[in-house]
Amino acid sequence: MNGKVLILNQDFRALTICSVQRAFLLNYLKKSELIKNFDNQFLRTVTRSYPVPSIIRLYRYVNLPYRGVMLSRQNIYRRDGHKCQYCSSRSNLTLDHVIPISKGGNSSWENLVTACKKCNARKGDFTPNESGMKLLQKPYKPSYIMFLKDFSGKIDVSWKPYL
Repeated sequence: MNGKVLILNQDFRALTICSVQRAFLLNYLKKSELIKNFDNQFLRTVTRSYPVPSIIRLYRYVNLPYRGVMLSRQNIYRRDGHKCQYCSSRSNLTLDHVIPISKGGNSSWENLVTACKKCNARKGDFTPNESGMKLLQKPYKPSYIMFLKDFSGKIDVSWKPYL
């Protein structure tokens, strides 16, 4: 029972991902319906067996006013694959402002990247062009769906129509 389950809102939009146990409980308490289950996998009790859910849909609509990804250190690391955007190192990571704050830069998705301490110190209070360094990828604001995919690791093929 170590799988992940896609939870859909009442209007069939992807809401989040949860554990099989939580999804089973939502179904058992009649708060959701089973849309798709894993083939040949069952949760067994003494008297019954239940299909292991892969996708469920909530019966009641959940209003989510903000469906963006919050700007945080961990989310920037996740977006950048936990590696320095200058040299691809995976150790001693920190955040770097592409355009330094002293030169009018701000703390936004488009101006923050993951950098190792060595590259961050080498770049200093300069832009990448001024310091002769090149970014591996241009920083961007990720979508909510992209973060759902990244959180779940390997996504089930049956989820694709809903993502």
